[in-house]
Amino acid sequence: MNDTAPAEEATTRAAFADGILELTMSNPRRRNALAPGLRMALIEHLEQGLADPECRAIILTGDGGHFCAGGDISGMGQQTALQGRARMMRVSHRMLRLLVEGEKPVIAAVEGHAAGAGMSIAAACDIVVASRAAVFTCSFNRIGLVPDLGAAWTLPRRIGLGPTKMMMFRGKPVAAEEAARLGLVDALAEPGAALAEARAIARDIAATAPLSNGMAKQLINRSNGTLAEFLKAEADAQALLYQSEDHREGRDAFMAKRTPSFVGR
Repeated sequence: MNDTAPAEEATTRAAFADGILELTMSNPRRRNALAPGLRMALIEHLEQGLADPECRAIILTGDGGHFCAGGDISGMGQQTALQGRARMMRVSHRMLRLLVEGEKPVIAAVEGHAAGAGMSIAAACDIVVASRAAVFTCSFNRIGLVPDLGAAWTLPRRIGLGPTKMMMFRGKPVAAEEAARLGLVDALAEPGAALAEARAIARDIAATAPLSNGMAKQLINRSNGTLAEFLKAEADAQALLYQSEDHREGRDAFMAKRTPSFVGR
């Protein structure tokens, strides 16, 4: 899962070690805007990581001091409405589904700007770590578009309806500390240290039972349904986990007062 593409090429680089897949969006001349090559490489690496039983957690970050400036505006307006809906949005939604529905925890490490679709990507991650100097902007209305990449679904779940409307309708930048107060950011770090903090969190996650984390993520995503539907899904998940090797290992390690060694089965 290593990518050795030149730094100036719009792509996503990948590095894997100790159960953690680290993905770096790289289009530094445009603050990591989502050029086609970057998006397709990100999708490819996400699919590989989610399918790899050795992968326990995924970190998503940006190159050159910024997270992601959103869509590549230079490429917009060059296709019909139907082409845009069928092609660009289909690819973007594939990426979003991998982040939200994939059974591996995804941590965003945000430095600098997370704007437009970049903010949407951060909001779709399970945990957002941000530099105190980071800025989040949802300003689609400044270019006459609706917030995309699931922002109108993920953002209210994180910060509520009122703050979502304020961010989307005003389109003004939100500083990291305010984003943390609202719930968009889960952990703050000093400038330049967001990735280090994300790595520390990922190491904690990688040491726990991966099947448990995967099913917990699925249950959280289904928590907006009725209580009856949720409790049935919870009972199904727990019944499966009771039969897993990792549950037996966790139970035995707890009783023996030793560190468990989980295998994802």
